[in-house]
Amino acid sequence: MPVAKRFWCCTIVAAIVVFSRVAGAGDLQLLFDREWEFRLQEFPMLATYVGRHDYDDRLGRVARVDQQRRAEFWREILRELDAIDRSDWTRTDHVNAALFRRQLTDYVTDIEFRDYQIPILVDEGFHTAFARLPSEMPFRTRVDYERYLARLKDWPRYVSEQIANMRAGLARGMTQPKVILDGFDAGIASHVVDDPGDSIFFAPLEEFPVTIADTDRERLASQARAVIEESVVPGYRAFLDFMREEYIPGARQTLGAYALPDGRDYYAFKIRHFTTLDLSADEIHDIGLDEVARIRGEMQAIIDATGFDGSFDDFLTFLRSDPRFYPATPEALLKQAAFIAKTMDGKLPTLFRKLPRTPYTVAPVPDHMAPKYTAGRYVPPAAGSTQPGYYWVNTYDLASRPLYTLTALTLHEAVPGHHLQWALAIEQDTQPDFRQYDYISAYGEGWGLYSEWLGVETGMYQDPYDDFGRLTYEMWRACRLVVDTGLHSRGWTRDQAMDYLADNTALSLHEITTETDRYISWPGQALAYKLGEIKIKELRRRAEEKLAEDFDLRDFHDTLLASGSVTLPLLEQLIDDYIAEALEKR
Repeated sequence: MPVAKRFWCCTIVAAIVVFSRVAGAGDLQLLFDREWEFRLQEFPMLATYVGRHDYDDRLGRVARVDQQRRAEFWREILRELDAIDRSDWTRTDHVNAALFRRQLTDYVTDIEFRDYQIPILVDEGFHTAFARLPSEMPFRTRVDYERYLARLKDWPRYVSEQIANMRAGLARGMTQPKVILDGFDAGIASHVVDDPGDSIFFAPLEEFPVTIADTDRERLASQARAVIEESVVPGYRAFLDFMREEYIPGARQTLGAYALPDGRDYYAFKIRHFTTLDLSADEIHDIGLDEVARIRGEMQAIIDATGFDGSFDDFLTFLRSDPRFYPATPEALLKQAAFIAKTMDGKLPTLFRKLPRTPYTVAPVPDHMAPKYTAGRYVPPAAGSTQPGYYWVNTYDLASRPLYTLTALTLHEAVPGHHLQWALAIEQDTQPDFRQYDYISAYGEGWGLYSEWLGVETGMYQDPYDDFGRLTYEMWRACRLVVDTGLHSRGWTRDQAMDYLADNTALSLHEITTETDRYISWPGQALAYKLGEIKIKELRRRAEEKLAEDFDLRDFHDTLLASGSVTLPLLEQLIDDYIAEALEKR
């Protein structure tokens, strides 16, 4: 998933007074606007990301009292939403209101479960979100730099509030499992530097725009060194000490979400949040088993076509061990990813009528994150910035980065996957802000997995090994339905989950380990991919059958992406409307 969507909600600040009840369609937008302004003040890093820089000098407040205050504000907004006269609402109003209700209800429920007591995943957290500030904040004027330094100065206070939340989580068993935290502290320790000039937070001070006077440059650089030494490094050191001395030793020994406080209800909520569907863990587990069996047959057919003499397990061992399938250098991996991405760029006009303006580039996962990070991810730029979108490729441990899965990874994370999807959504100017910047996993990740399959139609998989890599990625997502529900509702062990992935996919053993730990740390999110893709393929088959010779793949794709991130039930309504309108034009 796009990494920038994960942790903006870690920052909160002062409340806004709730105004009087609204009524009518016109006032629906006023309610959206008022809540959005509240959200930007509560989440200053979100404000920066969407191009509002009024709050660039601060971090949010995450203490329990702030969480409760924010939840009460959203409850009041929901009460006001219920009180609006809907007699003059358009269909768009109803769609907007449904998505707005979903967002706020999920925010409140998340707080009620006290999920804020776990502000970290296995591969990132509030501390890594903070480390992206040098690349996400604007640095054009003296004021920009001064706001940046003020924000850095606030870091120790912010860390102390996060630690207090995590300490409260320790007391009630609301923690990440201990077993997945081995090595987690390395990503924190990388920011505890002796020389402020070695900190990534000093990078914006190494080169200034020509508009910054020399005297201001010297002053700002000197202040930056002091702030990094006196605030940034101490903040990271405090978090590092807490993790090493309290959190990791005291973290829970259990794995599944069911073992958390109110764990089964918590996991059911996460399923609804990430899939947008009303499915039980058992139903999803069974869907996963069926998909695994189907894909396994397709994988065996490819093995047979290659003439390989051996079992399925032998073929996986061959793929994992033959040097031809692995890059010799980080540069070779990045160049191959860039070549695949550029090749797909040339095929986009056959799939879409409308293409985005925002460019993207290929870059390595930052060193301080790479050891426990996934194979690749899309990182969208902040609104109004001069940055492109980034398709991150993990160059750490090259022996675990097979080239036969690189095409599928690239189509998912770059184009026609997350970059194209995100850029089209962000370039719209007709939707309320809360929708334009939303990311619904079942929709977004479903599109990403569907995009991998589009590579078959566009001839992107050049040999049977690449195609087996594609099926490995599809199998991986099918296995997630089995593994995630197994871990979080059925008491599966970590080894049981890793063995299931190793037996059914050609993923490297290193990636199997990091992925399993990711599912353990993030209940429910892994379910979004396959369930979303199943729905998108179902809707495409429906459109093809009903429209027959009038079906145009470009129109179908443009319709899928035109409304931005939506729930799967709403997406189905939108496609049914598209089909009905197309039939009327016959």
